Amino acid sequence: MIFRTAIARIAAALAAVVALAACTATPGPGATATPTEPQRGGTIVYGRAGAVTSFDLNNEITANNAFAIDKVFEPLVSFDTTGQIIPWLAENYTVSTDLLTYTFVLRSGLEFSDGTPVTAQDAKFSLERHLRVQGPLPLEAPIKTILVKDTRTLTITLKRPYTPFLSELSGFSNGILPADFGGRSEQDFFSKPIGTGPWVVQSWDPNGDTTFTANPNYWQQGKPYASSLIYKLVSDDTQRIQQLQAGQLAGIEDVAPASLEQLRGNSAVTVSELGSWEVEQVFFNTQNKFFADRHVRRAIAYALDREGITRATTFGAADTVHTLIPSTILYSAQVRALDNDPVAARRELAVSAYPNGFAATLLINSGDSARAQEAQIIQAALEPLNITVKIEPIELNSFRERFKAFQYDFMINSGQSDAPDPNGLITFQADPDGFSHSFWTHYTNPRVTRLMRLGRVTADGPARQAIYTRIQQILADDVPYIPLYNPKNVVASQANVHDLTPRINGSVLFQDVWVQQ
Repeated sequence: MIFRTAIARIAAALAAVVALAACTATPGPGATATPTEPQRGGTIVYGRAGAVTSFDLNNEITANNAFAIDKVFEPLVSFDTTGQIIPWLAENYTVSTDLLTYTFVLRSGLEFSDGTPVTAQDAKFSLERHLRVQGPLPLEAPIKTILVKDTRTLTITLKRPYTPFLSELSGFSNGILPADFGGRSEQDFFSKPIGTGPWVVQSWDPNGDTTFTANPNYWQQGKPYASSLIYKLVSDDTQRIQQLQAGQLAGIEDVAPASLEQLRGNSAVTVSELGSWEVEQVFFNTQNKFFADRHVRRAIAYALDREGITRATTFGAADTVHTLIPSTILYSAQVRALDNDPVAARRELAVSAYPNGFAATLLINSGDSARAQEAQIIQAALEPLNITVKIEPIELNSFRERFKAFQYDFMINSGQSDAPDPNGLITFQADPDGFSHSFWTHYTNPRVTRLMRLGRVTADGPARQAIYTRIQQILADDVPYIPLYNPKNVVASQANVHDLTPRINGSVLFQDVWVQQ
């Protein structure tokens, strides 16, 4: 048996990017001294851009829901700040030498929030439910059997090796819930779910706020420190900052880059940063007649100055990129990108079906000042090509509904990996048969599809790296989307709120956060 083999491989490959993922917390000048021990009690009111609309972990994908689901449900394995796979509900696991059999041993004394024991049967039910439902983040692994050996031991056997399996299991969608929903109906269960996470849902409004209380049976003894957590819906990023500074919010997500310098200079505020698995991108609906034309997409890529966009809109809180796999994820590659070449842009458009230009609408979500600025820069950059861009900002939930229905020409959005293996991003953004139809671009390239499938079964090492390098270069040449920058995960909190730091996937679990009374 090989114990945690995948961890050693991934950890070694990610060693070079640890610096990018290093977390920093910057208290404002004159901040008061911190007590040596965390204090208990208090309420954390956290400002978020989107409301929680569902806790069904197998049927959700967007951050508004994912980062609430992971407060309630937890997977067998998770990841640390560098993306290294670590045991979570499983206290350990082993992998057979043929890489087909994975054995997980649950932590002793593990309980759901209602006090009932967590067993291997619960884990089996949860994973089999995910296999049945599939959903937007399906279990792609070729699972042959899931067997319960005893109350704490679960064995999963694959039909063939699948390199990203542990990474896939670490995502929020593979959280463990009670077998048979604890005897409740599915609908009733997800209206007030029971899990192993640090928080219990007390109440939630799909159009407003969500209130959690501390899980009294949480397996991390003594945590969470706070008594309650409130997700406060504040969709506008400027309003979130104003409410934080006014003391109405204990912390906020999605800090507008333009506000970073101001917040860092505020003695009442602490800013925390970490590397991310996110890439800001321009996405093309390839079902649209203009953007079905490869030359049009290439012309637009040449017309944009990515470094200029990054500097103008992120204020040092991001790194310019040319590929959808950021440097914080294994096998990010240096590609030959189409970038900042107006002459080449005119040449590409001249050989397209629309050499004289056209008019198109750029869809963005409202309330995001950085994206509004990005849209204006893109609009101006395409004017010399006689491409007239109308900017359409709409409310966040409506924005998501529109692009999922392919009701857009092109849009600005971000690609966020849920796990540390590159397969997740490539599958979501380049698999035409997957749930997202290549992140709702409907991009199809048989070479990419073949390489994507090969990457899943190739062992980590130079051969797998070469596969993902080729994929990234093809995507850079075809331009179904234009990667712009890899932003840092930035959150801010009141100075009396301690250890509010983001995870590398953008979430905050809050079990370690405490409020100084």
